Amino acid sequence: MKERYYLVREDILPEAVVKTMQVKRLLAAGEAKTVHDAVEQVGLSRSAFYKYKDGIHPINQLERDEIVTISIDMEHRSGMLSGVLGLVAGEGGNVLTIHQSIPLQGIANVVISVEVSRLNEELDDLLVGIRRIQGVRRVQMIGQG
Repeated sequence: MKERYYLVREDILPEAVVKTMQVKRLLAAGEAKTVHDAVEQVGLSRSAFYKYKDGIHPINQLERDEIVTISIDMEHRSGMLSGVLGLVAGEGGNVLTIHQSIPLQGIANVVISVEVSRLNEELDDLLVGIRRIQGVRRVQMIGQG
């Protein structure tokens, strides 16, 4: 299932979602030492906090979450990595780091970190595009944040 994000004014959110954000702020600022203490301070149940905690983030945190780490297994041939990097750049991605293993049995593993905030398409479409490159054997997103 593709994740979708919306920018929503706080005053139209359900109270439990707003209080979940308050709990996260208390914990991050060190004003509450435990989840139990923080939910008591704002008047929220622990179960509601755990239900919503991974789904709400301050907008400045979402900006940081626009870096993905992608693992790619590809045939060890001249120009393979260049083709992948060219596709990523052509779609608006900015490659931040590259780590390539020594090829074993003709297959090299490359792990790239890509800033994706300016992609021309959806991240899933970029991954599909990389998979379609002849000689690419496996593509997997292994991290985001």
